[in-house]
Amino acid sequence: MEKDIVFKDAQRPAYDFKFNKEVATVFDDMVVRSVPYYEEMQRMIAELTKDFAVKGTNVYDLGCSTGTTMINLDKILEKDIHFVGIDNSDEMLIKCESNLKEAGVKRKVAYENQDLNCDIELNNPSVVIFCLTLQFLRPSNREKILKKICDSLPENGAVILIEKILTEHSICNRLFIEHYYQFKKRNGYNETEIAKKRESLENVLVPYQLSENEALLKDCGFRFTEVFFKWYNFTGVIAIK
Repeated sequence: MEKDIVFKDAQRPAYDFKFNKEVATVFDDMVVRSVPYYEEMQRMIAELTKDFAVKGTNVYDLGCSTGTTMINLDKILEKDIHFVGIDNSDEMLIKCESNLKEAGVKRKVAYENQDLNCDIELNNPSVVIFCLTLQFLRPSNREKILKKICDSLPENGAVILIEKILTEHSICNRLFIEHYYQFKKRNGYNETEIAKKRESLENVLVPYQLSENEALLKDCGFRFTEVFFKWYNFTGVIAIK
């Protein structure tokens, strides 16, 4: 696993964050050091997916990045459940396919380059996963894709959503973000790296409040939502049709 030094250079000009080859190469290190309890999140995603995935259907990983979620799912799901990994980065999909092959994944997996801001087609899904993905979609497109997913799912189909969020109150929002930056420092990032990545993500990652995400899911047709993970400004939510 290559070490993430993408934002190490203090002289590098500011730019909008992109999931390009540079990021794909170090993404596995980046996400573990940047996302609290990432491995536990992945375990919970796999367990909940097993609860709702149906034999003969597809599990969709939207924003599949380097394939960690599908590798974990492969260990516990029935082999006649197929995977569809969707990402808008060719570099991420190349890394994803390579990682799944290295992990010995034998089941049917489709790798699709699609922009989730545009219309997508879902074929026979039972579970759809957004692991730190919905937050990167333009706000104006989120309702459209969630409505499309809900309409495509069978009864008791599920969406599993991991998101970075805003709190309901500004005092807690400031405190939670500060504690998050301390987490990143404990994992070896310095002040420059934290500041430059924050600037890079400013116009790319647009978080919602938890209540806004829950309301959006319900407005799109899901019967109910439930929080299954919470750490400061990170939350996991499952929505059931």
